[in-house]
Amino acid sequence: MARDARLVRDPHQKEIVKLFSAFDGSKNRRQIFDDFLWMTAIAISNSVDLRHREEREARYMDIVKQYKPKEMEIFARMVAEITTGMEENPDQDFLGEMYMALDFGSSAAGQFFTPYDVCRAMADCAGNYDELKKEIEERGFVSVLDPACGAGATLVAFARGCLARGINYQRQVLFVAQDIDHTVACMCYIALSLMGCPGYVVVGDTLAHPATFYDDRGLLPIDHGNVWYTPMVMTSEDWTFRKLAAIFGGSKNVAEEDTPVAESAPLQRPDAKDEAFTPASISPEAQRPPEAVKTAFEENEFGQLTFF
Repeated sequence: MARDARLVRDPHQKEIVKLFSAFDGSKNRRQIFDDFLWMTAIAISNSVDLRHREEREARYMDIVKQYKPKEMEIFARMVAEITTGMEENPDQDFLGEMYMALDFGSSAAGQFFTPYDVCRAMADCAGNYDELKKEIEERGFVSVLDPACGAGATLVAFARGCLARGINYQRQVLFVAQDIDHTVACMCYIALSLMGCPGYVVVGDTLAHPATFYDDRGLLPIDHGNVWYTPMVMTSEDWTFRKLAAIFGGSKNVAEEDTPVAESAPLQRPDAKDEAFTPASISPEAQRPPEAVKTAFEENEFGQLTFF
């Protein structure tokens, strides 16, 4: 365990690695880490997402039953270390680096995370921030999608790049991520949530079942129980208003969505006849005219607005 602590750089990462030694030998370290990520992600999600709360809370309680009270206290200390570590240095891949250093990655599945320094260089090279600023002025916000997000290092690096160039990513950038591996998707979700990034993480195979949306800018994902919304996108007035505008701007009625399937079930593509289906790309398109919003309401003889 002492050798493992030398494999990570951040002092808070080292402390988390040391905390693993307090668990008994009945569980392997990979299972402990997976359970920890699940519980942390669920705790964050259930604080803001009522729709998925019951199902995810049941999963949380199933995990809790496997651990002693003292071990649950260790998990709480681990969460504190992550939070403090990311507050002190948000410009890092906190969980991803630790995940790979502890050899938790699946080499058989080709799971090798890009080093954070490379992610930062990629974000700086690919992100035309001057153009982003112009688009934000014209359309209010921009969307960024990572279809194989891993622990979210590239999105974190992009957020830091925005901040360094005067772009308020919490109000002006929608972050969308997807990964087939639920464990690493949890890491990305935790990182984006603690960074205050508005958006969501989709768990699923990007090639077979890419993320799809009801609107043309990715504000309203088609949710089969596999979407994890960050607190910022659920509680911010800016993003709440934008989602409402997307709903009443002509998107398919979300209230009529099919009942979501269990998270472990395969995702189903929307019916081919569903005109609301859009591909995973959320490159901005022309906004709907203001008239499209107005047609969603009718005024009765008393001057009241109605939806039908």
